[in-house]
Amino acid sequence: MQRVTITLDDALIDAFEGYMARRSYGNRSEAIRDLIRDRLQAEQLAGQPEGNCVATLSYSYSHQERELAARLTKAHHDHHDLTVSTMHVHLSHDHCLETVILRGPSNRVQTFADAVIAQPGVHHGHLAILPVSTSEEAHPHGANKTDAHPPHLHLEPLA
Repeated sequence: MQRVTITLDDALIDAFEGYMARRSYGNRSEAIRDLIRDRLQAEQLAGQPEGNCVATLSYSYSHQERELAARLTKAHHDHHDLTVSTMHVHLSHDHCLETVILRGPSNRVQTFADAVIAQPGVHHGHLAILPVSTSEEAHPHGANKTDAHPPHLHLEPLA
């Protein structure tokens, strides 16, 4: 790890310290590292829209909306190559929350999420994307590293 010194004007440091307090950061270094990571990830996504990612898509919806549950289910089945898992939570008698784990090319994940969020009756949709590199690995697993394991996909978060 390297130490870096920066100079900030008073207004910017005051705003930054407010940001740190709202997010419960214990020190400036962690807050700055997270801001840099966020910006680098955004640039990676913009520069490589076909690059791989893992993502969470969260949204609430009213199950009273006509045919919405069926449309959402169909959308997920039509994109089963992107959808890893879905968690469904009943918020009330009328509203549900779903959180979906997605994996695939960033542009396809974004397009799918936009289509789900745009459905009439879907509220509060949010997509969080993490760019990753992928590699297929074949290596032993287990405590002794002797258990045979078929080739499988490894995902590594980018910077």
